[in-house]
Amino acid sequence: QVRLVESGGGSVQAGGSLRLSCLPSRDVYCMGWFRQAPGKEREAVASIDGIPSTKYAESVRGRFTISKDIIKNTLYLQMNSLKSEDTAAYYCAAVDAICPSDQMGVHYRYWGQGTQVTVSS
Repeated sequence: QVRLVESGGGSVQAGGSLRLSCLPSRDVYCMGWFRQAPGKEREAVASIDGIPSTKYAESVRGRFTISKDIIKNTLYLQMNSLKSEDTAAYYCAAVDAICPSDQMGVHYRYWGQGTQVTVSS
């Protein structure tokens, strides 16, 4: 089992920045960020594996950066130029395998409790 603990959510005005953190209870090969807005399906935001190789949703490419601090064993999501449409609950997820390509994270095994990001225009 892997426990994932997220932090760093909050409220910010459009154009602002936030950084999310996710601390796993042990190292995991693939980690990712997902988000779910009210009334919408969960969607993939970004992922990173052990190479490291990163993937981004088209809607956040160029604005968000996923990274992993090997020494601290912590996953980050730096979010810049935030838009109101980025408002959602953000979830950290992980799996001991090559990062799945599914958009809803069905193949991720471990999930954090979520952290809310609210962007006001």
